[in-house]
This record gives sequence, structure tokens and C-alpha cells, in this order.
Amino acid sequence: MINSSKFSRDTQTNRLAETSEWDFIIIGGGATGLGVAVDAASRGFKTLLLEKTDFAKGTSSRSTKLVHGGVRYLAQGDIKLVYGALRERWRIFQNAPHVSRTQSFIIPCYSFFEKWKYLIGLKLYDWLAGKYSIGRSVFLSKKQAAKHLGNLKTPNLHGGVRYYDGQFDDARLAVNLAQTAIEQQACVLNHASVTAVLKNANGQVDGVAFVDLETDRAYQVSGKAIINATGIFVDDILSMASPKHPQMVRPSQGTHVVVDRSFLAEAQDALMIPKTSDGRVLFGVPWHNYLVLGTTDTAIEEKSEEPIPLEEEIDFILSTAADYLENAPTRADVRSTFSGLRPLAATSGNSQKTKEISRDHKLIVHESKLITITGGKWTTYRKMAEDTVNKSIQALNLPWADCKTVSLPIHGSETSKSSPEERLATYGTDAAQVIALEQSNPDFAARIIPELPHTIAQVVWAIREEMARTVEDVLARRLRLLFLDAKLAMAAAPTVAHVLATELNRDSDWEAEQVRSFEALAQGYLTSDAQNQTSFLDVSPS
Repeated sequence: MINSSKFSRDTQTNRLAETSEWDFIIIGGGATGLGVAVDAASRGFKTLLLEKTDFAKGTSSRSTKLVHGGVRYLAQGDIKLVYGALRERWRIFQNAPHVSRTQSFIIPCYSFFEKWKYLIGLKLYDWLAGKYSIGRSVFLSKKQAAKHLGNLKTPNLHGGVRYYDGQFDDARLAVNLAQTAIEQQACVLNHASVTAVLKNANGQVDGVAFVDLETDRAYQVSGKAIINATGIFVDDILSMASPKHPQMVRPSQGTHVVVDRSFLAEAQDALMIPKTSDGRVLFGVPWHNYLVLGTTDTAIEEKSEEPIPLEEEIDFILSTAADYLENAPTRADVRSTFSGLRPLAATSGNSQKTKEISRDHKLIVHESKLITITGGKWTTYRKMAEDTVNKSIQALNLPWADCKTVSLPIHGSETSKSSPEERLATYGTDAAQVIALEQSNPDFAARIIPELPHTIAQVVWAIREEMARTVEDVLARRLRLLFLDAKLAMAAAPTVAHVLATELNRDSDWEAEQVRSFEALAQGYLTSDAQNQTSFLDVSPS
């Protein structure tokens, strides 16, 4: 099937021949790289972004789903980080309201001292937000806290403190950023693996070599500014420019456990536990009618594109939840588990604890003029991108152009108060076109599987307009099902593979391999006792 949409991958691949030299070549399609692509393209620079797998495949789809200033960073005294993040939080609400919203949080307090300590700290948090505040922190009585959280343990409870932060859908925002970059005339490609950084006679980087993983076709492209925005893998790209360089990143694994929403009853509030048994913070956040519990902060040595939650991390999350919830989830209640590797920009020796390493971003201009951006967090992606483009202009003597992203609407941005159907809320202005697809073809209106509201039209839309190329692309990052309920995602895989094969003109062998590889992937999202209990490989698509 020929897809002429400007968002189709074929259209983007064809655009490679249109430019002999790019102003910006960005390696990495996570939050940071996509932000840089939007910033550079919106300033008028010829921009190319290359992502090895899929947009937000790594850390950028595995967050705690919070748009926040960072209450815990305030406790650590990082006022500058919090001050800037609170402003960027507000900008995400303004520029991408369809994938973000205000979320109230309650901190349960079990002593008189806790009650006043947290209230005073959160009043400072409110004050730092200034005119960008999204709600005032207030004290709740014991009765109020128990009512609003529903399932909270009440013995020794003195009350709670409610404050306001933000929630978002990380991977959906990433896809929308890719679309926004394309709308700003950037060329954006997923499943394109950079194999080398090219240099001129003076030893300065002036391009990259990459392989289109769908066709195995090799390319070499020239560029003025080469941006390394590969998150946890920035050191790998740096090694292409200089085999010997100091490690910039210390990886930290954050694991989340997803359970039924009912474990916070029908509460609209999220739970925030400011200090767990080992000094970390734990959240219980309602998300897509489920409840996300996390996160851990575990130093690890090995990097991986698909990190696996450690058994001790899952146990820690569940046992901590049991300390606060009357009816606590067990392993049998876990629908999905997922881990992300944070690219923390280390500021001191290896003895430094990961929770003490700076969450602020770090920009490095290598002697080869390769520009690397690492660290930071989703909330500040826009400011990180602005700083990266500014630094590139300065380091490479590019013509100055003002940043446009402070008030640039993200693709799908829905500013009216009339919401689309709840099931399509994160599509924003695209929701009407998804509904039109459903109405255009009875087959498209059918559900993927009976247990879910998702329709075939959403899969078709993901392929035609969101550059989804695999079952994983669709179920992990377009529909988010793998992160919510891994077993249901496995059940949906055969149907999704069949739609993909039809739309992309693939054969039955490709279709079967897609199902097999997705099932193997999804096993890593199940707890150990749930693995290998269910197989959907013998389910034929209808």
C-alpha cells in the first residue's frame, strides 16, 4: 500500500535525497533528540533526526509519567533545577494539553512533625512556581486523607498534604514531537542505525553513516552540527568520534509495577511516599485506568535497550505499597512491569549514590565538534533542546536564529474544552480523523480484542500517520498496552501483526515472526511467576 502522508516513513526516506548537507544531524529519537529536532527545524535549520529503533524506545517511554518540578530535588537543595522545571512543566501544559494534565498528589503524614515539614516544603514549591503555579498545597485532616485515597492505612495517620504536579503520556508526546518536527520541515527517521561518525581532514565531525534497518540500505549524510542525544548510549557514540574518552554517564535503573486502578479505590489523587525504607521516593499514580507504582533507583553496570526489572526491585515496590495500603497488591495483581535506564550525568567519583547524582543536563562540545547532550529529565526536554541548539550555533558559527519553542504548539494540541472520546483523548485534534477511519470501514471499527476499547483504526492510524513499523511500535508506544497489561498485549499481537502486514505489504512469514518476537519481548514485562503461562502464538488473525 502506498502512503503519501508527510508522516509516512517512506516519505521521510525519500526526503534524504533532497538535501546535500544538513545544518543539524541528530542521533537519537528520545525526548532530548526529538526536542532538539523540533527546536532546530522551527528556527529554520535543515534538520535530520535518526533513531536506531523507534521513537522513545528507551528511557523516554519508561518514566513515572510525571511532568513535575521535582519535590525530591527541592529536598536535596537543587533550587535551580526545580525553579526551571516548574516553568517547563507549565509550558508542556500550554503546548501539549492533549497528552498532559494537572494531577493532585497526597502525602500521608504519620506524625505531627511530618505534617508541618511537608506542608512547609510544598509551600516553598508553590512559591517557586510563582505565576506558573497549578494549585496550592493544603493540609488534609485524617478523615479527608483517608477519604480521598480510599485504601490508605489509617492507624497513626495524622492527616495528609495535598499538592499539585503534572501527569503525561511520555511515548505519545514523543510521537507528537516527531510529527511536529516534520511539520517544521525536519526529516525524521526511526529504525535507522548510525554506524559511524564521519570526519573531515581537520578531524572535525561533518556527517554520519547509517543503515536503514528495513531495507539494509547504507547511507552517508553530511552535516554541520552533529548532535549526540542517545541517552544512556551517549558514550557509545562518543567512542565513534574518539575511542578514548571519559565516561559521561552513570546508568541508574528505575522500575515500575502496574496494577489495577482499584488499589487506590476511585481516587483522583495520586499517592506520594516521600521517604521509603531506603530513602527513596515512591509514587502511586493513576494512568490510563491503571495504577503505576514506582520508581526504584538502582545503580547498574550493564546498559540494555530492553532492561529487565530485578526481582528485588519488584519486591521493594510491592512491600513499600503494603506499608501504606490497606488492601495491598501482590505479585498476582501485577499487570505489567517495566524498567528504564536513566542517563545520569555524573559529577563525582563512582562512590556517589545515584539518587545524589545531578538530574540536570550536561552539554559537552568534544574536540571533534561532536556535541553531546545528556542527563536531564522529560519535564525539561524543551529547555535542554534550546540550550543544545544555542550551544551548537555558538560552537560552529552557525547563523543565529531565535528559539521558537516556548509557545510552539505540539502536533495534536487540543486547546478547546470539548474533549474527544475518552479512549482517544491523547490523540488531541487527530481524534476526529481516527473516528473518521472507523466510520469509513466497518472492519476498522472492530476492536483489536474484545477486552479492550482499542480499534483496528488506531493500528492503521499508527502505521499511516505515526510511523509505526512493528507490533512493538504499536502496542508499546502508540497504544501503550504493553506497559499497562502485558498479557492483553500478547493477546492483541496477532491481530496487530496482521494489520501491519496488510498495510506494509509484508508476507505471512514476517507476520508470524512479528508475533513471536513480540511475545518474547512481552515475557520480560511479566513477573517471574506469570512468565511462560500464556502463549498466543497459535492464535490466527481473523
